[in-house]
Amino acid sequence: MASSNFVDYVKIYCRSGKGGAGSMHLHREKYIAKGGPDGGDGGRGGHIILRGNSNYWTLLHLKYTKHLFAGDGESGGASRSFGKDGSDKIIDVPCGTIAYDAETGEYLCDITSHGEEIVLLKGGRGGLGNWHFRTATHQTPRFAQPGEPAIEKTVILELKVLADVGLVGFPNAGKSTLLSVVSAAKPKIANYPFTTLEPNLGIVSYRDGKSFVMADIPGIIEGAHEGKGIGLRFLRHIERNSVLLFMVPADADDIKEAYQILLNELTQYNPDMLNKQRILAITKSDLIDDELEEGLSKDLPDVPYVFISAVAGKGIDRLKDMLWEEINKPPVLIDNMVHRDRDVYDIDFEDDEEETSADDEEGDVEVDW
Repeated sequence: MASSNFVDYVKIYCRSGKGGAGSMHLHREKYIAKGGPDGGDGGRGGHIILRGNSNYWTLLHLKYTKHLFAGDGESGGASRSFGKDGSDKIIDVPCGTIAYDAETGEYLCDITSHGEEIVLLKGGRGGLGNWHFRTATHQTPRFAQPGEPAIEKTVILELKVLADVGLVGFPNAGKSTLLSVVSAAKPKIANYPFTTLEPNLGIVSYRDGKSFVMADIPGIIEGAHEGKGIGLRFLRHIERNSVLLFMVPADADDIKEAYQILLNELTQYNPDMLNKQRILAITKSDLIDDELEEGLSKDLPDVPYVFISAVAGKGIDRLKDMLWEEINKPPVLIDNMVHRDRDVYDIDFEDDEEETSADDEEGDVEVDW
C-alpha cells in the first residue's frame, strides 16, 4: 500500500462568489429637491485562485478538502457606494500541479513556478446601480442590475513531479541507492521489490556550485501501463522530467531487452516519452570485472551509457557530467507534446458580449455589462 504522506490526485468541488446586486436608491436630503438616483454598484464575487508554493511537494494538505467556496460580493448602497468585493479563495499547490474539469476532462491550467497565480474560477461581476441608468428623458430610473451568478465546477488537481532527471528502472535497480549517494535525500533502501512507494526528490550538487533536481520514481514492471505492479499511478511523474536516466543492473539477464521493456512501458503510456533525452546507467558494476564490462558494452542499446556503482562510487562523476550536458541541451520543440513547454498558463475568461436593456417611457437605454 502506498504511503499516505504522498498524495498526487485530489478532486474538489469549487464555487466562485456571485456578484452583489446594484442598488436602486434615490437621493433624499433636506432642502435638496429631486436628488435623483444614487444607487451604487455591487461588489465582485470572489475568485478561486491556484497559487504555486514550493513549500509543498504533495497535495496531502488538500486530501480531505471536498468543497471550496469563495465569498459573495455585497450589494451596492446609497450615495453611489460600492458593495464590498467577495473574498478570494486561494489554493496553494506544489509546482507541477495541473487542473482538469472533472466532468469533461478539459485541461484548465498548469502551475509551474513558485508564486504563480492563476484564476481557476472567476467570480461574478457586481450589478450596476441605478445611477448608471439616468438619462435626460428618464431621470428617475427605479431599477438596477443584479450581480452575475457564481461559477461551479468539480476540479481534479493532479501533481506531476517537476525534476531535471527522472530515474527509470525495475524494482531493485539501485535507483534509491544512487539518489542517496548523490544527494541528501534519504529514500528507503532494502533488498526486496517496491521499497520505493512514492517519488523522492533530491538536489544533486555539481561543479562550481551548480545543482540539479533528481527524482526517484517507484519501480516499473512489464505491463505497468496496463495497471500491473504499482501501475499507472507514478508514470505521470516521468512526463515532467527533462532527462530520463534508465537504470539496469549489470547482472540482468539481458540489459538491452530490459531497457527496451522499460522504454516500451513509457511509450505505451505516452508516446511523447520518445522525445525525451535518455541516458542508460548500468548499475551494480562493482559486481563485474573490466573484461565482462567490455563484453557487455558491445551489445547495449544506441543511447549514451555509463557503468556505475553507487556503493563503490564508480562512474558517479562521469554520470553527473553526462546528465548536466543533457539537461543543458537546447529544448526540442515538439508540436504534440502533452502539457509541456506551454507559453501561456492562464485561462481565457473573455466576457460575454451580452447587452442588458432597460426600458423607459420614451425609449430604450442599452447598457453593456
